[in-house]
Amino acid sequence: MPASPSTARVINDRLALRLLQQRGPLTAGQLKQLTGLSRPTVADLVDRLTAAGLITVVGESDQQRRGPNARLYGIAADRAQLAALDVRTDGVTVTVADLLGRELTRAAAPIATDTATGPAVEQAVALVERAVRGARAERLHTLTVGAPGLIDPATGELRDSSGLPVWHRRLVGVLQHRLPGTRVVVENETNLAALAEQRDGAARDRDTFVLLWLGGGTGAAVILDGTLRRGASGGAGEIGFLPVPGTSGLPSATDCEGGFHQLASAPAVMDLAAEHRIAGHAFDKPQARGAADAAGLVGDAVRLAAGQARAEADGTAPGGPPEADGTGNAARFLEALADRLALGVASVAAVLDPGCVVLGGEIGQAGGDALAARVEERVARLSPLRTEVRASVLGGAAVLRGALLTARDSAQEDLATPPGVDPDSSSGQGS
Repeated sequence: MPASPSTARVINDRLALRLLQQRGPLTAGQLKQLTGLSRPTVADLVDRLTAAGLITVVGESDQQRRGPNARLYGIAADRAQLAALDVRTDGVTVTVADLLGRELTRAAAPIATDTATGPAVEQAVALVERAVRGARAERLHTLTVGAPGLIDPATGELRDSSGLPVWHRRLVGVLQHRLPGTRVVVENETNLAALAEQRDGAARDRDTFVLLWLGGGTGAAVILDGTLRRGASGGAGEIGFLPVPGTSGLPSATDCEGGFHQLASAPAVMDLAAEHRIAGHAFDKPQARGAADAAGLVGDAVRLAAGQARAEADGTAPGGPPEADGTGNAARFLEALADRLALGVASVAAVLDPGCVVLGGEIGQAGGDALAARVEERVARLSPLRTEVRASVLGGAAVLRGALLTARDSAQEDLATPPGVDPDSSSGQGS
């Protein structure tokens, strides 16, 4: 069915806003060229968006032309304020931004694992409230929360998950109560990281890929034909439960130990580093078992192995076995880690054939191209399906970035939609 005139206008307005967000300020003529809309239609949408306070004149085109330079229109950054909240098992990080996505303030707070549910929720909510005040935002339009665990596709809420703090599920309801008028959106952290890598990171040229999250835990996000796929129950990508060889047993419905998690989570990576006698400051802290600690060891190993390779290439390597200075251990550690990761990547390739897998999270970023190349080489031996393996560009910061992008898109679409119009329910195109 063709779209009604009101729906077509909203579709056109959203398209123009996306282009202005992606490309920056544009003239009406450039909008006409990029959208394929007629000149009168573009003039109408510019008038509508200007009247709604969503766009404003930000300058003039520097193109040589007769008469005055054409006006440049850009998104009105102060039209709304947004926030993104990255929820981890040991703390939270929040950022507040304008409608362009420019960060106004950022704050973080640790939350001890033995903190009771009520106090943990209060610490997280209070951090958000302080950040909002610090950004001098009167009211947040949209807050996107990125958290580990399953998101119920029917309700959009976090589901009960074993091994995750109870305060995670309680947090969203309290945020909705304490931030009246703010749209609160919840999304799985790995899914948000994949969206960020697709828009701003390692997968900018791919509309089909899988992000393999390597942080405190493991996970995967599936992007097929440009669309995030969540699965029937919201559990697509729970790769930590994948049965793989090399573990002590099999995972269960309530515990991913025995699955891929046992090989690739931060504690598992640190144990592997200890087996290969990789030295690092993380081992000076008995309780250090987190993503940053494991990533530090992986990064150290990459640098040591690269130094050894350069020395061997130019003939300056010291005499004696490589183990003397740790470089041999570093190379073998990376080889062993790549062996483990290849099991997960090859499994993903066999089922989805994404053509590209991004090693995300803090550990994926720390491993860089050196680890990605090793994994790709092994996957080529395990699978007949050509699979490129890339290192994350954004690392652990991808969750917060993805949450902010999601909040920005949601706010723009809402602000551009008049009451009573639902363009998403129509299959018609703009005119």
